[in-house]
Amino acid sequence: MTLERAIDSLLKLDRDTWKCQTVMTKTLQSDETKPSVSPDNISDEELLVRFRDKADVDSFEQLVHRYEKPIYTYLARYLRNAALAEDVFQATFLRVFEKSHLFTDGRRVRPWLYSIATHQAIDVLRKEGRHPSLSLDEEHTLNHDDVGTLLKLVKSREPSGFEKLEEHERATWTRAAVDELPDHLRVFILLIYFQGLSYREAAEAFDMPIGTVKTRVHKALIKLNVAWRRDHPDE
Repeated sequence: MTLERAIDSLLKLDRDTWKCQTVMTKTLQSDETKPSVSPDNISDEELLVRFRDKADVDSFEQLVHRYEKPIYTYLARYLRNAALAEDVFQATFLRVFEKSHLFTDGRRVRPWLYSIATHQAIDVLRKEGRHPSLSLDEEHTLNHDDVGTLLKLVKSREPSGFEKLEEHERATWTRAAVDELPDHLRVFILLIYFQGLSYREAAEAFDMPIGTVKTRVHKALIKLNVAWRRDHPDE
């Protein structure tokens, strides 16, 4: 099975309804007001360019709404702390708000946003004196179908063995195994397998060759495969 075939869905994080409350809200409409820009007809890039060139706050608000859940979900997984993820989410879009003039034509918004979010998360952890891979306390709900997809790739020997695992055990093992990866490998597993970014988008987000991204993903999967065989020697 190829890596590309394994990237077939996103993992979902169930959480309570929450709102972005930062200094950005001084310029954004309230959540009850519908933005004037249709999400079905306008690309991410056009929304950001409209805000950059015309100070169109409706376009910026639509971009925030469009990426609210995926960016927050990614940050919650990366940071393993829901409250901290909200703070970093707000800081991410405040950064976008302030630095939109740096967005160049021809660039894609999605990897740019994930790049900003990742760097904001790293900065916050450094300020707190924390290392991203130290804490496994924060619990997240994983979609078991997607857990099975990742595990199937990791195990990569006898697919019949998956029937022997309970869904909860699979989710628990996958969460712990991914959390134990070195940060420079874990972030690409989160972006590509959990958030659904392509290799090219992940490469753009970190401004590195796509071959480097593929190498890191390959190394991460090898480590996960070793961990699987270590923890399940009879499978």
